[in-house]
Amino acid sequence: MSAEEISQVLIDWGTSSFRFWGVDQKGMVQAEHIAQLGMQKLKPSDYENTLEKILSKLGIKTHIPVLICGMAGAAQGWQEAQYIDLPAGLDDMPSKAVKVKTKGRDVRILPGLAQRQETSPDVMRGEETLLLGAILTEQKYQTYCIPGTHSKWVSMNETIVEKFQTYMTGELFNLLVDCSTLSYFLKQKSENLHNHPEFQEAVLEASANPKSLSHLIFSIRSGSMLFPKEDAHAALARLSGLLIGDELSNIKKHETRKVGLIAKGVLSDSYSKAMKTLGMEFEYIDSHELALSGLHFAAKKIWSR
Repeated sequence: MSAEEISQVLIDWGTSSFRFWGVDQKGMVQAEHIAQLGMQKLKPSDYENTLEKILSKLGIKTHIPVLICGMAGAAQGWQEAQYIDLPAGLDDMPSKAVKVKTKGRDVRILPGLAQRQETSPDVMRGEETLLLGAILTEQKYQTYCIPGTHSKWVSMNETIVEKFQTYMTGELFNLLVDCSTLSYFLKQKSENLHNHPEFQEAVLEASANPKSLSHLIFSIRSGSMLFPKEDAHAALARLSGLLIGDELSNIKKHETRKVGLIAKGVLSDSYSKAMKTLGMEFEYIDSHELALSGLHFAAKKIWSR
């Protein structure tokens, strides 16, 4: 790492995690850091001290500006960055960044997006920066899928976000594993559930029975009781396949265009396998690269003015 060459710090600060890149004037990464220090673990008064401790250890001086996206800009975060209403032009987003009250460092937080329709209200924070990174690439899509705790499906028109839908797929999975009557049968954690035969079968089953999700989920409990299997990962793979399959079946009803799948790691593997199973056309795009490029584009806009 060369702290002397760092001209900006770019941060994706979410609900559970904190990821930053220290970049030089050309946008080349000179330092990178990941920590489980998201909004769930911090009070608003903790953010500045947490940030400065990390930057101080890495030798990054206080005159280096910081740009943040994600849940640090929520009402419960560091300082609220108000939502931009749809339709929203992503290339105008940097001008709406909020300047944070600090002890000296120039810190800005990018806003999220809001869909203010009574029939389909929705919000996002952090994903808009991934989309900003996506529109900077040569290959652009009219539909993007961004899996996560709350999976987003976004409809684009060039650089404009026209509408989006959120699915609580990841959160439901975690709640059912940790806090439900299924928990006893889902003890064995695994990161490769998409490779299990039960995953693919469950994706197809959920897609074929779009109004029966809660019944199919309960069958994990009853099936494990009545027909116990030696394979400890089968029930967990089935739950993952049912939830993702249900999400995709809803999308597939009205989406025929090629999808840009913005993801990384396990989520990329699971959604890729499920989309292939259902015959959906898609292309994988690395979410970490898009976060970095989106933040760097916004930073150049902000500090060149």
